[in-house]
Amino acid sequence: MSDDKERTVELHYEGGVLKLPVFTGTEGESTIELKTLLGSTGMTTLDPGFGNTASCSSEITYIDGDAGILRYRGYPIEDLALHSTFLETAYLVIYGELPEPGQLKEFSDKLRDNADIPAEMGAFLDAMPRNGHPMALMASAVNTLAAYYDDSVDPENEDQVELATIRLMAKLPTIAARIYRNSIGQTPIDPDGSLDYVDNFIRMTFGDKAPTGELGDLFNKAVGMLLVLHADHELNCSTATVRVVGSAKADIFASVASGINALSGPSHGGANQAVLEMLEEIRDSGISIEDFLAKVKSREVRLMGFGHRVYKNFDPRSKEIKVLASQILDQDENPDELFRLALKLEAAALEDSYFTERKLYPNVDFYTGVIYRTMGFPTNMFTVLFALGRLPGWIAHYREQLRDPAFRIARPRQHYVGSAERRYPGQG
Repeated sequence: MSDDKERTVELHYEGGVLKLPVFTGTEGESTIELKTLLGSTGMTTLDPGFGNTASCSSEITYIDGDAGILRYRGYPIEDLALHSTFLETAYLVIYGELPEPGQLKEFSDKLRDNADIPAEMGAFLDAMPRNGHPMALMASAVNTLAAYYDDSVDPENEDQVELATIRLMAKLPTIAARIYRNSIGQTPIDPDGSLDYVDNFIRMTFGDKAPTGELGDLFNKAVGMLLVLHADHELNCSTATVRVVGSAKADIFASVASGINALSGPSHGGANQAVLEMLEEIRDSGISIEDFLAKVKSREVRLMGFGHRVYKNFDPRSKEIKVLASQILDQDENPDELFRLALKLEAAALEDSYFTERKLYPNVDFYTGVIYRTMGFPTNMFTVLFALGRLPGWIAHYREQLRDPAFRIARPRQHYVGSAERRYPGQG
């Protein structure tokens, strides 16, 4: 961030004029600094949802929604999706640079060495309700890590934060797979140190029922790519939550658990599940694709998985995963009927000027759900997979905040509209 001392804006108010400095980032919007506003004018700003408020300076992710741009540490998401692995991307997001081969091997080895969870923690997970939502179980498990690993909970100690980083990255796939295995009444599978990160997670999840051959390779590639695509997305709801909780100097386990809880909300992490529910409704009702899109245009129903709150053009994460989705469909001898339905719906919508003129293109969530369903994941696990991908971003933002010279505890203001002072009955 650069500060042009010559560049200010003036706020004219009843009591006078306040000059506010303007900051210019590497790319994107300029930012007006408001930290003197309340003290100088006695006023605050009202910004519901913080849609116009930059709460921090960050070097991690850049998004230009109008142009369809997403970059991690300057690298376009399209390049990372095609050429990077999830661990390489995670290293980039967390540490700021792509790793050298030796650094990547060291990072990978540390994750392998720390992938197991304590036996007592395994028993704790096994004792939790099998019909509980996996996101609630995952958040509870991550919170519990602080109790099992109290040697890595001090945010003031860089070595402890680094150790906690490795433990979170290493153990979350093990936790997620165990939660799934418990939910279907199957014995948990321990990590296999001979496998890479994504292959090991799929093995711990499905065991010998995991797809094999060319189709299995495509599924593993798709999972790795989806984790890359979800690794960070600037200050979304869950990442902002991690920063807010971390601003209280809460440990990284508690902060990430808060992000998991935020992601569990259907307005944040539930988009891919909503796509499948829409497809199931189309299938079960027997309505044609054309008639369904007509109902969308008349606003009778919503078209899930098209358009994005941030991306006003196209979702840059969707292109390569669409290619993989098509390859999976071609290789699968018994493809899920919803998979075919999804691609038919996509093709029809993209040929309709109503949607293209409004820049309603498929987003990454449109493809995520059908791929995961085809692999055998139940819908309530989709957000867990989202969390596995988003973990590097949560960790990176937590760590970046601790090093920020402007670091302070988050404390938004409010615009009070309640009752004025009134007396308790009988007290005059």
